Amino acid sequence: MPSRSALPLLLLAALAAAFVLSYSALSAASVKPAAPETLTTLAAELPAAPRPAPKRNPGPRWHSAVVRRSVPLRVRPNGHVVTRVGTSTDFGSARVMSVAAQRGPWLGVVSTEMPNGKLAWVHRNAGLRLRRGAYSLHADLSGRRLELRRGGRLIRRISMAIGRPGSETPTGRFAVTDKLRGGNYGPYYGCCILALNAHQSKLPAGWQGGNRIAIHGTNSPGTIGAGASAGCLRAADSDLEVLMRRVPLGTPVFIKN
Repeated sequence: MPSRSALPLLLLAALAAAFVLSYSALSAASVKPAAPETLTTLAAELPAAPRPAPKRNPGPRWHSAVVRRSVPLRVRPNGHVVTRVGTSTDFGSARVMSVAAQRGPWLGVVSTEMPNGKLAWVHRNAGLRLRRGAYSLHADLSGRRLELRRGGRLIRRISMAIGRPGSETPTGRFAVTDKLRGGNYGPYYGCCILALNAHQSKLPAGWQGGNRIAIHGTNSPGTIGAGASAGCLRAADSDLEVLMRRVPLGTPVFIKN
């Protein structure tokens, strides 16, 4: 049995042991990991990481070929030569041909020298300089409207006259070959002419104006929206001025019924 003098020491030791046990329990409780539901709640409160902005689709891009020296036009890749063309058109413009197809090094181009709907084929290294553009023209004959688009986006919608019955406007893929001032060719062309490579196979009897199709102005604005021409597309001079400024040579032109 411990002596009376030893009792205080034993009591102090017991109190110290109890203090150590209590401190250890408190420390363990303080570092206990958060409950799963608490972590979930915290994660839900954090702002979500920003998503990357979607890449903007620039829309279709069209290629054209600028002729820099005389080049042969062929009926097919490496086929026989139909003719040779130089750096200028019949109207004196720089010759720029719209590229509609490609097979290896061969380019299928829209050319005045070929019938409607037929491509001429040129080797891409045969004196050509390729360039890319965003503008295109889309004519809807049934709606009597012409749309100027840039990269697939509508820029301007234009009311137009089309070929009258018996001299309907030809359909298909064509291209702008020349940009001309209408006053040099007659008042009925209005301010401006965008000549196309398209040919009219249904000319009116007695017609003396050639068989090339064009988009041009008019001195008879009352005919716009009607079937009134020999096949050309007519629009207001204000619209043609816009096309003259914005549409480069070689721009593709799509005409549908």
